[in-house]
Formats: sequence, structure tokens, C-alpha cells
Amino acid sequence: MTTDPTMTRIGQGVELHHQQGQRDAARELFAQIWDDIGGEQGDPLHVCVLAHSMADVQDDVRQELMWDLRALAAADLVTDERVAEAGVPLSVAGLYPSLHLNLSECYRKLGEIDRAREHLRQARAGIGALGDDDYGRLIKGGLERLAGRLGDDPVPSGDTEK
Repeated sequence: MTTDPTMTRIGQGVELHHQQGQRDAARELFAQIWDDIGGEQGDPLHVCVLAHSMADVQDDVRQELMWDLRALAAADLVTDERVAEAGVPLSVAGLYPSLHLNLSECYRKLGEIDRAREHLRQARAGIGALGDDDYGRLIKGGLERLAGRLGDDPVPSGDTEK
């Protein structure tokens, strides 16, 4: 359970969106949190998780992509110590498969198939950091579905080299 108040607020926004279907309300809460943390100048963990969540409530794929790119850039600045301090039950490495999955899907929607495949490859390369839990299965299932939409081998393998 997270002990970080900002992470708790982000979780409330995720719940508004995913469990209550209140996409607009979630987007408004995320925008308020974004302002409160100082936008991209905020704590990299907050920026990463918030931008990743904000991407999910965008109506325009280009806006979704912009938020996902912010999340990826912030992830590069997050440490495992910071993640543990916030009470997040995941390593930094465990963030990347989901980030790359979302970026791959954005690029697929935009018709940028080579970029989509590159992010799919990067997501697959990081799946070893995911546990065999609900979250890990969710991301792995998303990768398999996306691979099918891209016409790639839907079974992630340990060999990610082309």
C-alpha cells in the first residue's frame, strides 16, 4: 500500500477512470495533481506515474503519445529506492514494459508501424521484471494482443534480438 499522498491521489484518479468510468473527472483530477507537483519539474516518480495515467484519459492519440513520452522520460530518472519509499510494489524496471506497451500502441494507431514494433521489442525485453501476478499478466496479455495487431509473433520470447 502506498504511503505517498501524491501517489494516493493518482490512484484515486485511476479508480475514477477504470472502476467508475469517470474519464473526464479523472482527467481533471490528474490535471490538478500535475499543477500541484510542478509539472515535469516534479518528483520523477510522480511525473512518471501521473503522465502514464494521464495518457490513458486522452481523447486524441497525439496527446496520449505526448503524455506517454513524458512518462518514459521521467522513468529514466526514478530510482528503486524512490519507488520503495513511495510504497510502490514494483521495481523501476517493472515500469518499462507498460510504458513501452502504451507507446507502441500509440504509434500503431498513428500508422508508425516501425516505431510501434521497436517499442514492442523494448517492452518484451523488459518483461522479466514483471511478476507472475495480476499486473504482470495484464501487461503480458496486452503485449500479446498488440503483437497480433502488428502482425508479429504473439508469444514473447526470451530472444528479443532481430
